[in-house]
Amino acid sequence: MQRIHNAIQLTGLTDEELFQLYGYPSGLDRPWVRANFVSSIDGAVTSDGLSGGLGTDADRRVFLALRELADVVLVGAGTARAENYGPAKTDPSLRRRLHELGIGGHPDGAPPPIAVVTASAALDASGRLFPESPAAPAGTHSGAVPDSPGDPAAQTPGTQVSDQVAPLIITTAAAPAIRKRQLTDAGAEVIEAGDVAVSPQAVLDALAERGLTRVLCEGGPRLFGDLLAADCIDELCLTTAPVLIGGTAPRIALSREEFRVTMRPAHILLDEDATMLIRWVRT
Repeated sequence: MQRIHNAIQLTGLTDEELFQLYGYPSGLDRPWVRANFVSSIDGAVTSDGLSGGLGTDADRRVFLALRELADVVLVGAGTARAENYGPAKTDPSLRRRLHELGIGGHPDGAPPPIAVVTASAALDASGRLFPESPAAPAGTHSGAVPDSPGDPAAQTPGTQVSDQVAPLIITTAAAPAIRKRQLTDAGAEVIEAGDVAVSPQAVLDALAERGLTRVLCEGGPRLFGDLLAADCIDELCLTTAPVLIGGTAPRIALSREEFRVTMRPAHILLDEDATMLIRWVRT
């Protein structure tokens, strides 16, 4: 046992240093799956039913940095509905620079698509996630740091953001054809990754076929549990908010069976308000 002595003060980090700390491995020949969660000290992943209720300034700063680095944002349908997900809003020039550094981003500055996993394809095609929906955000805009991951202003304040890209809806062959057609008509790309249940490995294979290997999973607990059970998780970025919640909120991972994955801390960040952010990587 030893005292933690290598924690880094987040306040003193430049954005460049933060991106380097969270950069993806170079030369990936398979999807690298990073999960990002926030929880209370006692393990709750929601407050009043939303993960945004646990967010701190430090958590939001890292949340936005992880999206800038990612090729794709993977999320379960339940989380997408609860958090009212919209398209990811990122900085095109920053995305290009991160690509040049070889740690993330996109060569053309395009934002990462949102990929929603839903076995039933039961999503509201009129929601703001879809380009052809009346609720979709128009063009580019600037805005404030969000309270919720799905907030259309999920970006650094004052930056210009990139146009929306088509979401990916990852579903099953058994999902009703009419639902899949409605989602396609709303501007989504619909992908089948399983017959009745969605296969985590088939999801990652489909993303890799589209050149999307830097995968950022934003939950929820069921999707994260499925990915863990399928041995598909490479790292976990876990923010611990300095609060106790109690109640009946779920843990960050839910699965039918127990399993064990051994991990090590790549780094530990501390903020002035006592928020702790640890990047856990598989051993």
